[in-house]
Amino acid sequence: MIIESPDAASAPGQGDSPKEIQGRSPRQLAWMHLKRDRVTLIAGVIAILGILIGIAAPILSKLGVIGPTDNHQNLLSSAGMPIGAFTGASGSQLLGVSPANGYPMLGRLMLGTTYSLAIALGATAITLILGAIIGMVSGFVGGKVDFVFGRIIDLTLCFPQTLMLLALSATLVEVLTSTFHVPTGATANGLYAMLVLGLFGWPNFARVIRGQVLTLRNREFVEAANSLGSSTMRIYIRELLPNLWAPFLVYTSLYMPQYISAEAALAFLNVGIQPPTPTLGNILNDSVSYIQTDSTFFFEPALVIVILVLAFNLLGDGLRDAFDPKAGRR
Repeated sequence: MIIESPDAASAPGQGDSPKEIQGRSPRQLAWMHLKRDRVTLIAGVIAILGILIGIAAPILSKLGVIGPTDNHQNLLSSAGMPIGAFTGASGSQLLGVSPANGYPMLGRLMLGTTYSLAIALGATAITLILGAIIGMVSGFVGGKVDFVFGRIIDLTLCFPQTLMLLALSATLVEVLTSTFHVPTGATANGLYAMLVLGLFGWPNFARVIRGQVLTLRNREFVEAANSLGSSTMRIYIRELLPNLWAPFLVYTSLYMPQYISAEAALAFLNVGIQPPTPTLGNILNDSVSYIQTDSTFFFEPALVIVILVLAFNLLGDGLRDAFDPKAGRR
């Protein structure tokens, strides 16, 4: 009788090979982290839904589906207040109508979301573009260029943003309409808000990009591109920029809620888009006068702002944790 040794019995067959350990890229690790983070996923869904509403609202307004400036005086009392509870909400007007003019609240909130998100998105784009250009050049070139850009960043951070918005409002809107032939009204005021928010918001992002580039410029692929004679512009676009997508994604979701709140604050200062063109900020500003007589008119735009800002903030926090290699992976 042949007795097999324990080693022979437990040894794998000659045809067996150990399984290869599959490495995961930072994107795959981040996606695995996000899939387990339900709060971030829910916030992302709400943020995407808000963007889709913002895209659909102008189309629905053109088709006459929502009619944000339709005047429903028949739904108002002789005192100009909506008839019925909750701002006169009914089957035909799901969120009721506004006091004094009878504008449908659903249509105004949807179109207001469009304008508020457009201002926030435009200001975010200006912030990211300026911050990326200055941060990459400052971090890659270094030396005197880095020193000069550093002082420009410090100087920009010293300016009081709110006071500059108020002081430059009339002057810059006049420049936009007379010199650049921007249409007056909502277009000029909205563009002004985008420019000022973006032009004063880029320094912090520039510092983040500069720090990232300082670590990337000594990597092997950048040195290889230099040794092959690649131009500086090619290194910026082909080597550095593709490795900066994570801070771009994270800071987009962080700047968006900041600028949505800023647009709402500007409405209280009569800066930005003015009624009857709706934004979430000027709807909320109009509702302050009726907070005691019709509190629903105040809470509807306030709730939309809170939901959007909270969703983008939670999404930004979740993305930052997912892309941070030092964050704990659950």
